[in-house]
Amino acid sequence: MLSPTPSGINLALVGVGNCASSLVQGIAHYRTGANDLTGLMHAEVGGYRPEDIRVVAAWDVDRRKVGHDVAEAIFAPPNCTQTFCDKVEPTGTRVRMGRVLDGVAEHMAAYPDARTFQTADEAEPDKDAVIEVLRATRADVLVNYLPVGSQQATEFYAECALEAGVSFVNNIPVFIASDETWASRFREAGVPIIGDDIKSQLGATIVHRVLTDLFKKRGVKLERTYQLNTGGNTDFLNMLERNRLASKKLSKTEAVQSVAAARLGDENIHVGPSDYVPWQNDNKVAFIRMEGQLFGGVPMNLEMRLSVEDSPNSAGVAIDMIRCAKLASDRGLAGPVDPAASYFCKHPPHQMTDDEAWSALETFIAQD
Repeated sequence: MLSPTPSGINLALVGVGNCASSLVQGIAHYRTGANDLTGLMHAEVGGYRPEDIRVVAAWDVDRRKVGHDVAEAIFAPPNCTQTFCDKVEPTGTRVRMGRVLDGVAEHMAAYPDARTFQTADEAEPDKDAVIEVLRATRADVLVNYLPVGSQQATEFYAECALEAGVSFVNNIPVFIASDETWASRFREAGVPIIGDDIKSQLGATIVHRVLTDLFKKRGVKLERTYQLNTGGNTDFLNMLERNRLASKKLSKTEAVQSVAAARLGDENIHVGPSDYVPWQNDNKVAFIRMEGQLFGGVPMNLEMRLSVEDSPNSAGVAIDMIRCAKLASDRGLAGPVDPAASYFCKHPPHQMTDDEAWSALETFIAQD
């Protein structure tokens, strides 16, 4: 197993919302947690521990975050995720104004300030300015936490990562790693990428996949299924604009379809965000129903309700993705890191069953 480098992992963040808040809190929590590693999938990845990660650059567009230290900005509205670490020390990194492009949905302006984005009245950076920061801070990994549907904005930061030679972790359902044109560009540039669309540690998608795989392994014919999700964070508010949901629904649906014994007809599967319930805040509630046939064609159905704090659920995976991206860079790899993408993402370049992906990931991490 590789030893961690003295410099650790220099992390750059695009979007300082709830997911970034949980990630930064998590880094602080495991740094000061007296070796309590509860909740980590991997204590080490290639020799890197969570406390080896430090935030050296960050961009956001909200006036309540821009100009503030990341340690302060992660608790600013409209963030509403649970505070599970109150020992987040100042990072010395101030949030810079980012590019808006399609990152802010127009309908969000109709909601109260505490619930929605308030765009800062500052000049937006061009590509050269972002690249300069990435190089000056010696960033190793750039993590994309933009809102769902931010196609143009995601492509802007992907371009910056490419030109700066910084590994890119794409946590949202804008298809970069799984798009062959983009994947080829990352290979040619010698830059690793992991994506697309992060699969939470124990979220609706992974549970739905496991149950679908169980139906297949136990010989139960799956006839129809749905997954309905509600939440009260900015992610769910953003997704009330349905035209931002195309890639999200495709990503979540394919994650389930890819492990089914036989593909379901479009009319027999519905997977996707359903509604915004403000008082839920960062709590996500998922309802899953599956209908099928047992031995002899006898009908059966399964219903499940899952309630999780959405952003810590995501951060538990992101902390491993970041370390895998750095490990890939250390090894001189380029383009999509398939084992990590297949295990950690809903829409990777190559879908595997979760058992296959877990085995491939463990082999990747263990290699010299």
